[in-house]
Amino acid sequence: MADVVAFGELLVDFVPAARPESLMAAETFKKAAGGAPANVAVGLARLGVSSAFMGMTGKDGFGRFLADELLKAGVDIAPLRFTAKARTGLAFVSLEPNGERDFLFYRSPGADMLMTPDDVDENALRAAKCFHFGSISLAAEPSRASTLHAAALARHHGKLITYDPNLRRELWPTADDARAGMRLGLAEAELVKISEEELRFLTDEPDPVVGGRRLWHPRLRLMAITRGRAGCCWLTADAHGEVRGFPVTAIDATGAGDAFMAGLIAGMIGAPALPSDATAITAACRFANAAGALATTGRGAIPSMPTRQAVEELMRNPTAGPSV
Repeated sequence: MADVVAFGELLVDFVPAARPESLMAAETFKKAAGGAPANVAVGLARLGVSSAFMGMTGKDGFGRFLADELLKAGVDIAPLRFTAKARTGLAFVSLEPNGERDFLFYRSPGADMLMTPDDVDENALRAAKCFHFGSISLAAEPSRASTLHAAALARHHGKLITYDPNLRRELWPTADDARAGMRLGLAEAELVKISEEELRFLTDEPDPVVGGRRLWHPRLRLMAITRGRAGCCWLTADAHGEVRGFPVTAIDATGAGDAFMAGLIAGMIGAPALPSDATAITAACRFANAAGALATTGRGAIPSMPTRQAVEELMRNPTAGPSV
């Protein structure tokens, strides 16, 4: 069984084949597997950490494509469920010249939104060391109830719970609904990865350390705040620090945060408890920064998840990072 179970959405991303292009201008697209938790599962597998994906996709060609992509990446799909009640969700991703992206989702509903608590594989959670989830599955029922049920089971079995409050504003009825849902997931977590943009959305605070403190709760043990090219900063209950990023030529930021999350979990999962000293946390964050940077040098999320060898090479030679 897998050491990490990632729970949530599994979608097909369509990225313009030419760069940069708006969706209106794009004539051809490259198909890629996506969905933040699935990206993290693949990222972990590429880093040598056994992972499984728990979620739901459609009984259609896209669903079979996604399952095959996870299998090819080395992800256990035993907890993956299929439904004929809805089609697999799609996301069209437009790229800006700096590699940043915007999403247009086709899910009304998508199959991933129909996961029920009865579909949760408790045996997979019992066997794992870590349960990871994001906020997208909290945006609608019954996937919200399924997510919270899975988190409760993971806590009952003593597993590390990690969370990414991934902001996709268009998937929520209102901004306030998004904030409430993202905070709902945050309350379950021990280890959190959050971007500066998401932190400002939740707290209205420009200072990442101050914003992180406003979100802190007793169950939380470590928060990593990603800052794009600048790297990240981290917080524990009584300390904080900064870790610089790596210079690469970014062509597509899709999945960079998920690669960072995978790198952070990989850096933590081997220890019997989350590191609490600054040296160990900084080392884990540096590894995560390198993984996130490498993910921006290819197109699409899952196809760009780096291997451990590539991450370690960038860490050894940070000024000789890959460029396209």
